[in-house]
Amino acid sequence: MSEVVIIGASFAGIPIAHSLLKDIPSIKITLINPSPTFYFTIAAPRILAKRDAFKSEQYLLPIEKEFSRYPKKSFKFIQGRASAIDVSAKTVSIDNNTRTISFDYLVIASGSTTASTIEKNATPIPFKQSGSNNMKTLIHNAQDRINTAQNIVIGGAGPIGVELAGEIAEAAQLAGRKVNITLVSASYRILPMLKPGGSMAAEKFLLAQGVNVLTSRKVTGAVQNPDSGKWTVTLDKDGSKLDADLYIPTTGVLPNNDFIPVEFLDENGWVVVDKELRVKGRGRSKSASLPIFAAGDITNNSMRLSFKAQEQAAVLASNLKADIQGRGGKRKAYDQGDKIMMVVPVGSTGGTGLIFGWTPWSAMVKMVKGKDFLISKAQAAVAAK
Repeated sequence: MSEVVIIGASFAGIPIAHSLLKDIPSIKITLINPSPTFYFTIAAPRILAKRDAFKSEQYLLPIEKEFSRYPKKSFKFIQGRASAIDVSAKTVSIDNNTRTISFDYLVIASGSTTASTIEKNATPIPFKQSGSNNMKTLIHNAQDRINTAQNIVIGGAGPIGVELAGEIAEAAQLAGRKVNITLVSASYRILPMLKPGGSMAAEKFLLAQGVNVLTSRKVTGAVQNPDSGKWTVTLDKDGSKLDADLYIPTTGVLPNNDFIPVEFLDENGWVVVDKELRVKGRGRSKSASLPIFAAGDITNNSMRLSFKAQEQAAVLASNLKADIQGRGGKRKAYDQGDKIMMVVPVGSTGGTGLIFGWTPWSAMVKMVKGKDFLISKAQAAVAAK
């Protein structure tokens, strides 16, 4: 019986576990995750801005329950944090080395986080799963903070920043509450990955909602007063400052890599993988390949999107099955491509995006994602159906 340890239970780790269990009856899977629930992060902007939009059980779903269909001897869920990988001994240590799990094959799917999710000196705004079993509390605290702030500065005008600004502005209008929102974009336009028409459409939506959009400006510093809780946000060029009740950074993601050997990481901290999604350890010959794979945000593939994680999961699972079963033949290769597919609601009434090179109509964005932020697909994501 091959023992496979999977670190991380999100858009990559969960479908890999299901795929292996479905096709290899003799396998044993150990799935490690800090939380017993799966956080449907796609809907985070609406979840955080609109407390009553969804019930918590719609976006925080129990993980272990969805694996009860498999034999007990085949699957084990461990709630904990991976703390070290010993490549020679083929072990993973958990919770500061208090427990050790052996593996024949290892899958690293620990994902990424954001600066706002791991904020320690202020209220975290969790766009990603935290490293602890505290998501319900984190989300409720963030909702309280957002819903009581009168002046909000959002740093970064990518999809998350734009969606969040639109959701907060719409929620305030519906509640008859005045809130001043400033969205800061380092680029000369918001959503710079889209076509100019898509950027213009999103900006028009935001301006209609009363959002102040600053382009070609970059946040160079943000300091919170420990007594008042207020923020002072500094911008580049002239060093001008914005006063805010709440500052939310939405730029960039950070790798969840504190347990991963340095030899697996690139200069930015992402796990280096080949086309088959096998981990490439520095200094190892090609013939000395490791029984270690990685998928999702943690890899050095630059498109860190949920559907890309699911694409990687399918490739990895196929190649890992071939290894376990000793099958030859052609193996699958992952290529993220250069096509951007993105749907960006700006509130519930419409939005913009880029689908196979064309900008979708606002009504289509409303129908596809704006209506419920795909929350109806959360259960299927955990069940891998």
